[in-house]
Amino acid sequence: MVKPDKQKEFEDHLTSEGVKIKMVVDDVQKLVDATLKRPKVNRLNNNYAWEYYQTLDEINEWLENIVSEHSDIASIVNIGTTFEGRDIKGVKIDFMKRDKPVIGFLEGGIHSREWISPATMTWVINEFLTSSNPDIRSMAENVVWYIFPVVNPDGYEYSFTNNRMWRKNRNTEHFTSCAATNVADDLSNGVDLNRNFGFQWNTVGVSPDPCSLVFPGGSPNSELETLSIINFVYQLQQEGTLIYYLAFHSFSQMVLIPYSHVEKGDVLEVPNYGDLHEIIIKAMDKLTARHNTTYVVGTSKEILYETSGGSFDWARGVADIPIVYLYELRDLGAYGFLLPPEQIISNNEEVMDSLVELDRVTRQLNYYRSNGYVLKFNALIILAVLFVGYLR
Repeated sequence: MVKPDKQKEFEDHLTSEGVKIKMVVDDVQKLVDATLKRPKVNRLNNNYAWEYYQTLDEINEWLENIVSEHSDIASIVNIGTTFEGRDIKGVKIDFMKRDKPVIGFLEGGIHSREWISPATMTWVINEFLTSSNPDIRSMAENVVWYIFPVVNPDGYEYSFTNNRMWRKNRNTEHFTSCAATNVADDLSNGVDLNRNFGFQWNTVGVSPDPCSLVFPGGSPNSELETLSIINFVYQLQQEGTLIYYLAFHSFSQMVLIPYSHVEKGDVLEVPNYGDLHEIIIKAMDKLTARHNTTYVVGTSKEILYETSGGSFDWARGVADIPIVYLYELRDLGAYGFLLPPEQIISNNEEVMDSLVELDRVTRQLNYYRSNGYVLKFNALIILAVLFVGYLR
């Protein structure tokens, strides 16, 4: 991204170095303005139709409204407070009220500028609560879901009010001059929350410079937002069988399998890598079938970049949650983080299709081991074997 008065100098330099260049976006501000576009007619939040990106306040109000409409099934969950004192709010969806249920955790908005992530999470909440599709109903009702559209509220708010491309949280404890890197000093504020988790922390894909977008913080799990997620995950594991941790980012049209620092034969450091690969390949077939959008699957080191300290790697490597993925949502870079609002619904439809298939294959592979009907099914197999043995 280049300032207009520097464009010729920039292009001349690259040309002199033999670099082929192509203009992709000729006016970034137009794309920013498009993502900020509001509906012409004021809408009540509970009539939100995913035709624009909601602010943090609008998301929280929408959560309150939809929970009040489904209060027998859904409730608001607050897992902690941010550096600037905002609540980290999500929704619990529990149809069956079972003891020791199967549990799923969906994380959105850990990187502020990735607005399609929260918009996907609210869509999933709405589908789980209102859809009549039998496959979605089965997924919604057989798992207790905890869905958090924005786990980085401070950063998300800042991306609306101050800097559309803000990524980190808003921790100001590491503030310093960024003159050496020729960027605004404000960039030294904040920690990349998806580099702050205590798994392979500060090893690869990070920078010790607070002015960097991938500054991992002063120590592992140092951030209030990080600790809120970690403590809540451990709490959920006491309440039931937590089998899902799904994180949603943008952009690149990929699904990443843990771990982000491994490739080739080393992927087998994840004990169930084979299952994870099988599940997500089938899920991506369903995603592509909806709008012909293609996704690539692999570890981050294989298909994106080597990195460390991510929430989903921590979920698999430390918390030992079995079914863990990171979605990199639309697109491939034509719009990048500034995905037009017109693509929100189609993105959400295809992602929902993939989640339904992901869940179907996960059940097929018997990851719902603590669920009542699976135990009954296994008991029936045992009885059948005993009966056959008795006949013999």
